Amino acid sequence: MIIGLVGKPSSGKSSFFKAATMIDVKTSPIPFTTIEPNAGMAHVTIDCVCREFNIQCKPKHGHCKDGKRFVPVKLVDVGGLIPGSHEGRGIGNKFLDEIRQASILVQIVDASGLTDEEGKPTEGFDPQKEIEFLEDEINSWFEDVIKRNIEKLKLPSSKADLINLLHEKLSGLEVTKQNLSDALEKSSIDDVKSFSKILRELSKPIIIAANKIDLPPARKNFERLKNDYTVIPVSAESEIALKKAEERKLVDYHTGNGFEVIGNLDTPQQKAFEFIKREVIDRYGSTGVQKCLNTSVFEILNYIAVYPVTDANKLVDKDKNILPDVFLVPEGTTTKEFAFKVHTELGEKFITGIDARTKLRLSSDHKLKNKDVVSIVFGR
Repeated sequence: MIIGLVGKPSSGKSSFFKAATMIDVKTSPIPFTTIEPNAGMAHVTIDCVCREFNIQCKPKHGHCKDGKRFVPVKLVDVGGLIPGSHEGRGIGNKFLDEIRQASILVQIVDASGLTDEEGKPTEGFDPQKEIEFLEDEINSWFEDVIKRNIEKLKLPSSKADLINLLHEKLSGLEVTKQNLSDALEKSSIDDVKSFSKILRELSKPIIIAANKIDLPPARKNFERLKNDYTVIPVSAESEIALKKAEERKLVDYHTGNGFEVIGNLDTPQQKAFEFIKREVIDRYGSTGVQKCLNTSVFEILNYIAVYPVTDANKLVDKDKNILPDVFLVPEGTTTKEFAFKVHTELGEKFITGIDARTKLRLSSDHKLKNKDVVSIVFGR
């Protein structure tokens, strides 16, 4: 699972990346601060089943805090994009190639309107223009890649053969056969521009993070934008401040929600956290960073979280670790498909699945549900 962060220079992409991963990347109001892509591990959150089963889990990846399971996802922050990036302007399409494997894109938008479309300081810039030009850039890049890969091919007339050929040639874009089939239902490959746009929307949807929401102009712009886009109010800087304060044991931060002061704050710190609580948490419920990640994975991509265990009674793996793993898989994933995701051998020698709650056998084509705990029985 890869989430790509895109946006113009100075929109706050690097701040969002730092807020989500707590990797200390360079952040600056100067355009093109990010000249190499940043990649790191962020987390989506779910209510862990450990409380339901009244046990203490032991995650191998991520962690669990107060019944919230933090499941790792890869985050890639690419350099700032400007109009003409797909043609090589600015840092150019070097960075567009970094999002080929992303399943979804989060566009970090400067909702305050205090930077123009190239990231230069201004006032009153309409962030909707920012949203539109970046979508056009990504669609144009998609179109260019598709054109290069099919322009010299003799395309078959059979839809099934065409899907197989396109799937092979466009494998670098991480598009599925279902994506291609759905795109061909809505457009023809002869109209590459339309087909590319639809295929991009299906295979790499974009949600909007309205960053700098703590600034008054951003709040007004957000109210306007939310009617037309999947947009989430975000204050990346507030998220960074809260996580750093938690590291110093100044606050107890319930990631994605509120916080309590537990340490001794000086006057500037006290005013800063009062501001975050009043202008961000109380207004919008959170800083928005965690909400962007969760919305991307669970609401837009419709992924579910499934726990594999070796022993369906004790909920442990072969090393006796309790609920050590959580896999994020597409909704509709079957028991056998899940077995392959856990380990190829489990899929190849699959016999049945066992539901840890009901202890019932699960057939190979049984569709798993969110937060299922499953043991795979396989031949030796």
